[in-house]
Amino acid sequence: MIIDPRSYDWPDNILADRIVLITGSSDGIGKALALESAALGAQVVLHGRSVPKLEKIYDAIEEIDGAPRPSIAVMDLESANAEQYMTLAQSIESEFGRLDGLVLNASILGERYSIEQYDAVLWQKVMHVNVTSAFALTQVFLPLLMNAEDPSIIYTSSGVGRKGKAFWGAYAVSKFATEGMSQVLADEHRHGKLRCNCVNPGPTRTNMRLAAYPAEDRDKLKRPEDILAPYIYLLGPDGKGVTGESFDCQ
Repeated sequence: MIIDPRSYDWPDNILADRIVLITGSSDGIGKALALESAALGAQVVLHGRSVPKLEKIYDAIEEIDGAPRPSIAVMDLESANAEQYMTLAQSIESEFGRLDGLVLNASILGERYSIEQYDAVLWQKVMHVNVTSAFALTQVFLPLLMNAEDPSIIYTSSGVGRKGKAFWGAYAVSKFATEGMSQVLADEHRHGKLRCNCVNPGPTRTNMRLAAYPAEDRDKLKRPEDILAPYIYLLGPDGKGVTGESFDCQ
């Protein structure tokens, strides 16, 4: 039975012995999820493009009592090539042999222009980072996920990826594509153990939200650490069997 993940109350160590890679884990929701996952017992692989930022998260996890020592995976999704993706997968296979959770959190906003005004180069950049890199990471990590007993992929969606809104351009279109990719993969594995779901964080106090709504009162927004329940539910054993769904955090 699918519960409402927004009200999920998880027990301590719910992610113990699980290996979880989180893209974009140096800031915002990715950072909050990395810290909470480590506190719940997960071996976290921190992905980002800024070594200093990742090292700060690494150090913060090291200070959590009982948390497994994390790993760092530095990669710029805008410029990464096929060889780099494969090298990352091989390094994780060599170190852990499997991957229990893959959270595809990294995204870029682009610009809030009309379709008529949108720059084609920027459009390609947004689609590449938000969609193509997620596809590439999914593909190279599928063998490692299938080595796990209860593998889970979480794609990060958005409200504008379910109903298009004016001036959201490439970002909205990329999130429609993200929802589609998750549904396609879930259906391809509907008779297997892999589960694939989307999560829409909603209005959250992140730098991306600030860029989209610079005049908004940030104090009225939930913090990243306040909206993690659906992520924890889908990464842990209580979400087993839930696939092909799209959940809201708020």
